[in-house]
Amino acid sequence: MNERLAIVGSGAIACGLASTAAHHGPVLLLARSQSSADRAKTTVEKTLSRMEAQVDPGHVQVVTDVQALADATFVVEAVVEDMDVKAPLLAELNGIAPADAVLASTTSSLSVEQLAQASGRAERFLGLHVFNPVTRMKLVELVFPKAASQQTRERALALCDTFEKVPVEIPDVPGFVVNRLLFPYLFSAVRLQEETGLDANSIDTCMKLGAGHPMGPLALLDLVGLDVSKAIGETIGETIPARVNELIDQGALGRKSGSGFHTY
Repeated sequence: MNERLAIVGSGAIACGLASTAAHHGPVLLLARSQSSADRAKTTVEKTLSRMEAQVDPGHVQVVTDVQALADATFVVEAVVEDMDVKAPLLAELNGIAPADAVLASTTSSLSVEQLAQASGRAERFLGLHVFNPVTRMKLVELVFPKAASQQTRERALALCDTFEKVPVEIPDVPGFVVNRLLFPYLFSAVRLQEETGLDANSIDTCMKLGAGHPMGPLALLDLVGLDVSKAIGETIGETIPARVNELIDQGALGRKSGSGFHTY
């Protein structure tokens, strides 16, 4: 790997990216607290073990001091899908990362142009939308702000190539391509359940066996996280089904909380 990669965040996407990067060299993972760092380290070790990877888990160095990113050449922000959280974090990273470092965000629906302006280095910024689970999903939606330099584009493509991902350059529209098309379908499955009383397993089985989908829509919402799904839906202008709001209010956010439309 030609870049000194740093990932900011400790959730599923951040840990998935770190596990992917570990196959190609050392990577820094910045967590906000020691407890988050400990959980991230455990998650990465489990992920690499499940992959039966011949990779030293020590390739992923988990840190809590943002100053550790001062030597990184490519910094990927992978925190909660909230402009009010991402924007000030990117501004902070701009003051720490070297002048020639590229900053990227794993945003799945927010305006990359706005994030680029918040970062203070729009010419060296991009949206790097990877998909969960990162270690298995091949697609990367690349979204560049207007000011992005050719070198930034080339470095982003080179990183995708290193990770054996398939990059597709996408216009900066809410939800990009996948989520713009996917979430109206996912929420329609919730509304069907509300209207008919069908259980989640029946709906998911129908779509898996009848449409050839690898995962049913309600299980997919659980995988994404109902809080994240709501944020994406609001960004693309979709009405959030009442059942999604009810589950969020109950703390049933999907797989990460142990329950959602299904129980885990």
